[in-house]
Amino acid sequence: MNGGFTSASGGRVCLRMGSEEAAVVRLLVGQLLDLIGEVAESEKFEGMPDLKLSDNTSVPEDPVLARLFPDAYSEDHGASAEFRRYTEAGLRDGKRAAAETVLETLGEGGKVYLDAEQAQAWLRALNDLRLALGTRLDITEETLEQMRTFDWDDPRNAGYAAYDWLTYLQESLVRALW
Repeated sequence: MNGGFTSASGGRVCLRMGSEEAAVVRLLVGQLLDLIGEVAESEKFEGMPDLKLSDNTSVPEDPVLARLFPDAYSEDHGASAEFRRYTEAGLRDGKRAAAETVLETLGEGGKVYLDAEQAQAWLRALNDLRLALGTRLDITEETLEQMRTFDWDDPRNAGYAAYDWLTYLQESLVRALW
C-alpha cells in the first residue's frame, strides 16, 4: 500500500496510489459499471423532470445487484415494487456517476487531489465496490478468522485482499475528510 488518502489544503484530500493499485481500482470500477449497466430508458414523471420511473419493479436476481439495490419493503411486495419503480433509475444513475468520477480522477497512480464533491463520489463508489465484492465473496464476521487459516495458494486470497484494501482506502478517505 502506498498510503491511501490524507487531508490536503483548501478542503481537498490527496490520494497516494501506485500504478498497480490504480490499475486494480480501474478494473474493479469497470466491473462495477458493467454490472450496474447502461442508462436505461425510463419514463419521466410528469411535473418532476428529475424523477425517472423505472420499468423494473422486482428485486434483481443477481445477489450483488440485490445488495446494491435492496428491497425497500420485504414484507410488502406491492409497496416495494412501487418504491423501486420511483427510485431505482436514480440510484443507478448516482452509482454510475460516482464510479465514473473515480475513473475520471484516478490517473495512472501517484498523487491525486480531490475536491469535496469528488471525495464524496469516491466514498460512494468505494462503498459500492465493497458491497459488491463482499457479496460475491460472502464476507461475514467469521471471514477474518477463516482468512487466517487459508493457504497462500488459496484462490480466495486475492479477493479477500482486495476487499481488505478497499476497506483501508475507504477508512483513510473518511479520516481525511473528518
